[in-house]
Amino acid sequence: MALDNSPSAFIISQVLEFMARSAVNDDDFNALALRVFAHQFEHNLPFQRFCQQRGKTPRLVKSWQAIPAVPINAFKDLTLSCVPPDHCERTFMTSGTTRGDVKGCHFHPTMAVYDASMLRNFSHHVMQGDSRLRMGILFPTEVVMPNSSLAHYLGLALHNFGAPGSAYYLGDDGLQLDALCQALTQAQQTQMPFALLGASYSFVHVMDALQARGLAFKLPQGSRLLDTGGFKGQSREIEADAFYAQLAATFGVSREQCLNMYGMTELSTQFYDAGNLRVPSVKRGPHWIRSRLIDPLTGHDVPTGERGILAHTDLANFNSVVSILTEDVGIASDDGFVLLGRAQGSQAKGCSMAVDEFLKAAQA
Repeated sequence: MALDNSPSAFIISQVLEFMARSAVNDDDFNALALRVFAHQFEHNLPFQRFCQQRGKTPRLVKSWQAIPAVPINAFKDLTLSCVPPDHCERTFMTSGTTRGDVKGCHFHPTMAVYDASMLRNFSHHVMQGDSRLRMGILFPTEVVMPNSSLAHYLGLALHNFGAPGSAYYLGDDGLQLDALCQALTQAQQTQMPFALLGASYSFVHVMDALQARGLAFKLPQGSRLLDTGGFKGQSREIEADAFYAQLAATFGVSREQCLNMYGMTELSTQFYDAGNLRVPSVKRGPHWIRSRLIDPLTGHDVPTGERGILAHTDLANFNSVVSILTEDVGIASDDGFVLLGRAQGSQAKGCSMAVDEFLKAAQA
């Protein structure tokens, strides 16, 4: 989509410039968050109606914390976009596991912002000073899954940071275990660091298959593993400590280099930890995203040290809604947050009520 003369063009340029900065302060973040909020209030009608019902307009909202956070399930019921969906370059869809087959859609008029967000963040947290590494991807390609944000994310990783010999090991015909074993053996013999990236449950399948063959590896120093997604909607779950212990034992990589990425289709920015020697680990994001722990019904921050529902304000979400309310429980740390799991009991009920409130206001 050509955006040169669109209302979004100015916002896009400001967000890209902000992400490229080496340092920002609280006032800088707040000012841009309010500009993005004002843009979305004007051009995203369901969001505008919700904000008006809550008495939150650009004239009255003075801080990013006061921007209403939209429940992520609203993406499944409404078109949350500042431009018509058919004018968008890409549409990412959620898995639909939490509400039958209903999929949420996140519309991207241009991939320039999402890609810039991913590349700079990934370079810092995953590459850790390396320019390229030989990579193995345990997830289908974008050709197979064109509406998957994770497929796009992993494709960016391989094409921008993958050394020669990088490859996908999960395709239409399933896991390519022989080819993966050959790549792991070669890395072990040549002592060239290797990075294996994919969905958490893909790693479980690989570890099960290797165990059935009686195989384990000791990858060279500098190798790392990156999993994401957890075990939501899968046939079985593995406790986090056991999962990372098995990863370290199977691939010979220290738990400090067993990294986890926390992201979601409704966001344009990801969070990372600094390894999983201890779990749950602290998740951190770049300077263009900030998080709060809130009561889902009131939208107010919970007291320091208490559990709350995570709400993220992501400046890279220039086209949809800048602030989203998740269904994930966390607790604040000094420089990030600890992810504790999905909302249960009263917190889950609060999230559902927040969705109902949004839909009633947006459809009024």
